[in-house]
Amino acid sequence: MNDQPSTARTALKWGAILGLILIAITLVMYLTDQSTNPLFSGLTLGAMVAMLILAMREYRTLNGGYMSYSEGLGIGALLSAVTGLLSSAFITFYNVIIDPTIQQRAMEKAREKLEAQGNMSDESIDQAMEWSEKLQSPGFTFIAGLFGTIIMGFLLSLIIAAFIRRNKANPFE
Repeated sequence: MNDQPSTARTALKWGAILGLILIAITLVMYLTDQSTNPLFSGLTLGAMVAMLILAMREYRTLNGGYMSYSEGLGIGALLSAVTGLLSSAFITFYNVIIDPTIQQRAMEKAREKLEAQGNMSDESIDQAMEWSEKLQSPGFTFIAGLFGTIIMGFLLSLIIAAFIRRNKANPFE
């Protein structure tokens, strides 16, 4: 019998954990009205790196101390997809059902910021706000969040898997 662990099971487990962590970070960010605070972006990135490392190390441990580069990329990509699905669904749900005014408040802050810079005309600011409103639809927000998380996770996995991989001396074992 083959006792090789499943990359999918490991990725699903850690993707769900990371998704819940990102939901908690997002909830704190929304409840404290800190959506422009870069600290939350750093927390999100740090959590993603930590969970990718933990997932790949767990798989390597379960696999007798070995993990190929492609297995690491697979774990990272699936973990990121699960995380993106959970966190994007929560953000969309929050923005549509719980607090539909959050996007309007963000748009007002963005307008104030552009006006304070003083290097754009009123027409340019209005045009920028018009484009921003088009990109705030729930469907676009969900898709952008999902694919943004997948891309970021995959790029991080390219780096992390290179350090965590450990190939067998004989690939036919």
